[in-house]
Amino acid sequence: MKLINFFLIFIISTIFTSCFRVEDKLEPKFSYNIEETNIDLKKNPFRPLSPEEKNTDWAKEYIIAKKFANELDLYRSITNFKRAKILLDDKDLYRIREMDYYLMLSYFLAKKYEDVINVFDKSSLDRVDKKFEAYHDLLIMLYESYYHLEEKDKYTRVLELLEEYYPNEGKKIVLSTAMIDADIEKIEEIALTPPGNDKLIDLVNTYYKNKKSVASAQILNAVLPGAGYLYIGQKKSAITSFFLNASFIYASYEFFQRGYTAAGIITVSFEAGWYFGGIYGAGEEARFYNERLYECMASPIMKKDKLLPVFMLKYGF
Repeated sequence: MKLINFFLIFIISTIFTSCFRVEDKLEPKFSYNIEETNIDLKKNPFRPLSPEEKNTDWAKEYIIAKKFANELDLYRSITNFKRAKILLDDKDLYRIREMDYYLMLSYFLAKKYEDVINVFDKSSLDRVDKKFEAYHDLLIMLYESYYHLEEKDKYTRVLELLEEYYPNEGKKIVLSTAMIDADIEKIEEIALTPPGNDKLIDLVNTYYKNKKSVASAQILNAVLPGAGYLYIGQKKSAITSFFLNASFIYASYEFFQRGYTAAGIITVSFEAGWYFGGIYGAGEEARFYNERLYECMASPIMKKDKLLPVFMLKYGF
């Protein structure tokens, strides 16, 4: 009877224990150093300052801003581009658009995507077309910024413009997004599209061969605490999980056998937390393992083929 009470209390305690299903969705992180962009080595898309312009106050601020920007001192460059814009004649639409573009570029390189869009929305750049000198880079920045802000309708529209005016860049952006999202099915589809891409095919095949099943890790840990961690190669965590759960189960059983019901209930509640927490943890660790596996294979391709949008920019300051 005491043994039945033990299992009954254990089952009831599970109702109040948070046990979440871990989604088998990867969220890889691809980072870059701003120095890698070589932005100062890229050409300026706008016309040089005329001798008359060089003598103006706005031009002095502009020159200082570009100097800071090429040194990647972006916050100072932003300040000076703003000062240059304030000093500009309101009728000089060409230079005003140039200042707004450089403000967007500075914010973009600083990864301030919301500010990129704020500048764009308040400027007249929303009315430019392919005739605008830096239209290619403007679309790249808008796509990446809308993507980070999760404004799908807007970045989809920008992608349509890229595919229309710059087909090759459009294809790279589609692949870039699939790689960043770890959309394995989309990557495989792109890889198998003629003429094919051996690097991507190898990535997909290697990933499927070596990935760990989140569901299997959780089921194994449910059947035998620690087995899920062992499955993903974490021996120390497996041993800790097994002995911790075994100790609490044994202690709970002994308390009930000796009539210490209150102590038994408390111990069972602790064990339920460890048990179901272990199941959830094993799933999380399996997902984390898959993320690191994917990142190790995808990062070299992303950098070598310049698939990160920032590396697709053609122009600098």
